[in-house]
Amino acid sequence: MHPVARLRGRAGAIGKPLVAAGAALLLAAAAPPFQPPPFTPWIDGTTASEPAMQVQRIDADTFVIRQSVRTNFEAPFLYLLFGDREALLLDSGAGGLKVRPTIDRLIAEWRAAHRDRPVRLVVAHSHSHGDHHAGDTEFGDRPDTRVIGLTPEAVATAFHVADWPRGLGRIDLGGRVLDIIPTPGHEPAHIMVYDARTRLLFSGDMLYPGRLYVPVDRFAAFRDSADRLAAFAGQHPIRALLGAHIEMTTTPGRDYPMEAATHPLEHALPLPPAAIGELQKAVHAAGANPVVDRHADFILYPRPAS
Repeated sequence: MHPVARLRGRAGAIGKPLVAAGAALLLAAAAPPFQPPPFTPWIDGTTASEPAMQVQRIDADTFVIRQSVRTNFEAPFLYLLFGDREALLLDSGAGGLKVRPTIDRLIAEWRAAHRDRPVRLVVAHSHSHGDHHAGDTEFGDRPDTRVIGLTPEAVATAFHVADWPRGLGRIDLGGRVLDIIPTPGHEPAHIMVYDARTRLLFSGDMLYPGRLYVPVDRFAAFRDSADRLAAFAGQHPIRALLGAHIEMTTTPGRDYPMEAATHPLEHALPLPPAAIGELQKAVHAAGANPVVDRHADFILYPRPAS
């Protein structure tokens, strides 16, 4: 059962640093019209014949993959991004199915469209929780494949983050450079990935239409990550945020029961860039004793210490 929570819309923030306030102002002033990728309805568990995985294409080099809630209640989203030399798979699923056949098929189709160009696969993770790396073992023996580790140290090394978590990392896929934003709090090795080509921010479990779980002993780290994220957003054009789950319904502020077997009337996957500023205000307003705080598109959800 969910803890009792109040739907709150706070206009101000408590104790917000000047740099955070400046970032929020930049974010608001520069906000373009929200133009998310035009997805068709996602598999949501309401049809018995739905496939184990669903793939939708944003462009010829950018794919979004959804795992069926019928295979695992987490129903996570995975992202496959191609450059000229490498492809990045962000997250490998929650288990309960085989992920590699779908990824191999997409890579084969991409190579066929590019004169059989060789492409190396990099398997990375938004963070180290099991519903985001359960498929890693499928890629351990795959040729031309690198699986990045799950600790902050492994992530920082792989993406050349010199000052974790304050610095940024990068990966060059070949003509497509991705920015890596350390965002610990939900989990110590959490990252977001920004793609300047599509202006999309792949936001993992830190910001998505659902319950944003934060252990109370990591709440300060989560708040700091929200400030750095807002500062980044104030300096980079963001078209939309694409997170790792959907747990909200189309009714503002209403989520599904935990471990729900179906997701009828599901919230859209993309969140607008304005959600970054809203999250930043919420974490600063939470104070020293944060409680469950419902917003239209997400729920700030403190949990017991990890």
